[in-house]
Amino acid sequence: MLFPYTYVPHQMEKMQTFIDFIFHEVWCKAPIGLAFHPDLFEGNPDLKEVMSEFGFSALAAERGKAFYRDVKAIYELFARLSPQEIDQFKQWYQGNNDLEKVCANDPAAPLARYADIAPAHQDLGGQLASFFKGLYSQSLLGLAALRAKIGDIDDHYQAFVAANKMGKCPFCGIGDIKGEHHSKREAYDHYLPKALYPFNSINFRNLAPACHECNSTYKLSKDPAHNARGRRKAFNPYAATGHAIQIQVTLPHADIAGLKPADIRMQFGPAALADEIETWKDVYGIEERYKAKCCAENDGRYWLEQARGEWNEHGYDPAEFLTTLARQTQSRPYADCNFLKKPFLDACRQVGVL
Repeated sequence: MLFPYTYVPHQMEKMQTFIDFIFHEVWCKAPIGLAFHPDLFEGNPDLKEVMSEFGFSALAAERGKAFYRDVKAIYELFARLSPQEIDQFKQWYQGNNDLEKVCANDPAAPLARYADIAPAHQDLGGQLASFFKGLYSQSLLGLAALRAKIGDIDDHYQAFVAANKMGKCPFCGIGDIKGEHHSKREAYDHYLPKALYPFNSINFRNLAPACHECNSTYKLSKDPAHNARGRRKAFNPYAATGHAIQIQVTLPHADIAGLKPADIRMQFGPAALADEIETWKDVYGIEERYKAKCCAENDGRYWLEQARGEWNEHGYDPAEFLTTLARQTQSRPYADCNFLKKPFLDACRQVGVL
């Protein structure tokens, strides 16, 4: 990830507080043996009002009724759990929602995927999957009874882009992110995929706008926190401090017209972020995409023609041009893909093309 987003507090976070209450104060207390009823939500008056509307109003939308039924069904399954099993679910819930620790691969954040829950709790795992996979949906979040309490996701997006003005996708640096002057918005990516993980599908620490290529072509349901070898480190989309990714490009020959992605070697740094960088490259297909861009007629070859044009027209020698480009890259790394353009042209100079 090239840079982190700034996290933006918003009324929409209230939906996660509703889920926190449902989990801790309702489901985890189900073994006490009380009958399921809106009075169980007494400690959260806004949520109680929503549950009463969804559960008992003759005018309740079908999606609201389904939400009520799902909460009740999970309550009844939690009622069968032992205290030790309840404690395990509490640890999983906390771990899945602590994205900072998850991304750092901190053992204090015990992750749980549906695949981890199913062997011992098949029925409960299936019911949790049905509930949490459908939680982030306009058919639910757009219901008037709920929207009056939590606000609107389009409003969240406007607040988000007002604070995050880069205009480029931080996951690749290539794709644009629609901003305040667009009538449409980007999709929010579930960083820990909702297809794999319960408990965090409406946690905005786990929701980050991403360009279409990153979200819908390359990442899909790839898991930043796991690979075939087990847990791994990943960049935190909302890290408190930024970082500078270093890219070095090496070309084998001066035949840029015949350059193929397989010819290009890329090294990424700094070494201190090696684990996070490997995850980033794997999840978002970074090397494939960057190498393809270097080989493209309107990218890598155009960058070289542009540099040669400046050289021929203004008499800049390659060193002067690259010095100017280095300053531009420092101040505006994502304009015209300067973060990739600069190392590519450095490599061109190394093989004598520039």
